[in-house]
Amino acid sequence: MKYLSIALLWGLSFSVFSAGAADVPARVDISYSITSGALEGEVNDTLKIRQESGKRSYEINSESRAIGLLALTQPESVVRDSQGTITAQGALRPGRFSDQHGKKIPKVAIFDWDKKLLTLQHKRGEEQKALPADVQDKLSLPYSFMFASASAVSGKVIDLHETDGKHLELVHYTVGKEMLDTPMGKLETIVLTKRLEGEGQRDKKIWLAVDHHMLPVRIVAAEKMGIVTDQMVTNISYTDKMAGSFKQGRLR
Repeated sequence: MKYLSIALLWGLSFSVFSAGAADVPARVDISYSITSGALEGEVNDTLKIRQESGKRSYEINSESRAIGLLALTQPESVVRDSQGTITAQGALRPGRFSDQHGKKIPKVAIFDWDKKLLTLQHKRGEEQKALPADVQDKLSLPYSFMFASASAVSGKVIDLHETDGKHLELVHYTVGKEMLDTPMGKLETIVLTKRLEGEGQRDKKIWLAVDHHMLPVRIVAAEKMGIVTDQMVTNISYTDKMAGSFKQGRLR
């Protein structure tokens, strides 16, 4: 398979971004159910895209919380936020990412693109690293293919750096296709599967919906202590950018 850096990917999809950018909604609200064994929760993501003075920016807010019996022992939410700009090629360029579990000290990543410096802040202190050109944060990564076409990524291996506010790692995702059964019906998806090459890396698999702006509709990920979470879409609502009206994800 051919290796493809995220920067090269967006270069190849420049024409897709130019032609299709107007179709990307100004706001997307996605609801997910999340399971881990017998434990259950729910996740609600909101994506906003703005354009001011000819420049585009994005903001993603995500809140997850336990439901059922788990909520009795873990009532606090997990809140993640990512914000940054969108390049002319359609790439998300994060500016700040935060990840806070309840009242714990949040993990924060600050991206200084002028100085090419990444600052990571967490309970153990603060550290700075060189900022890779292809870096995404934990929340922006699943959304970073919004302006790409399925054909631009299919059959590739994508290289990029990913940060969770505490660590920075080089990761590789193989790309495949799959029809996915969801509460919204069957969805044609592009599937990103993380290749485990370094010690301590954790499994992750991301499904992107071809007919829903390549948005993430399922994420299966290994977390701490060997826990595996399965995040499945239940509903997508988006705002028509031109008319300002809300549209619902279609049932199939």
